Amino acid sequence: MISAAETAEQAERLAAARAVLAAVPDPELPTVSLQDLGIVRELQCEADGCLHVVLTPTYSGCPATEVITHSVQAALQAAGLGPVRVSQRLSPAWTTDWITPAGKAQLLASGIVPPGPVPARASAVVHIRPRALACPRCASLNTERLSAFGSTACKALHRCLDCREPFEHFKPL
Repeated sequence: MISAAETAEQAERLAAARAVLAAVPDPELPTVSLQDLGIVRELQCEADGCLHVVLTPTYSGCPATEVITHSVQAALQAAGLGPVRVSQRLSPAWTTDWITPAGKAQLLASGIVPPGPVPARASAVVHIRPRALACPRCASLNTERLSAFGSTACKALHRCLDCREPFEHFKPL
């Protein structure tokens, strides 16, 4: 049986781990933490004293998965919160709906238009002409999509026709 002191100690350790993870940046979007991106799915103290972190990558073939795992382990170890075990959970698949409001604000502040909500599959509509997005620099709706893909497959490249600046849009997935 776990004592009240052990429970309180675990709660403090989990709170400290959450604070550390809130500062671990995504390697491809360094202005957004892994936690705000919704990649950190679960955090728990196990019976053997190991801190277990469950991650869901943004897609199963993400090339940054090993870097993310190492970053999480290193940050928690450096904070004195080890031992640490990191595992991946691929189901349910990551969705942009898991990005926190703070994460969406961080994307916008870095010039990337955050995704809207993911449409329900039954009512999903294929848009031949994507909706106009507000430019993250001047807020103009006079924008156009230049390419369905930006620097990564999850982003599209757009341009503002008023300020003429290019910008990316994180597509709802």
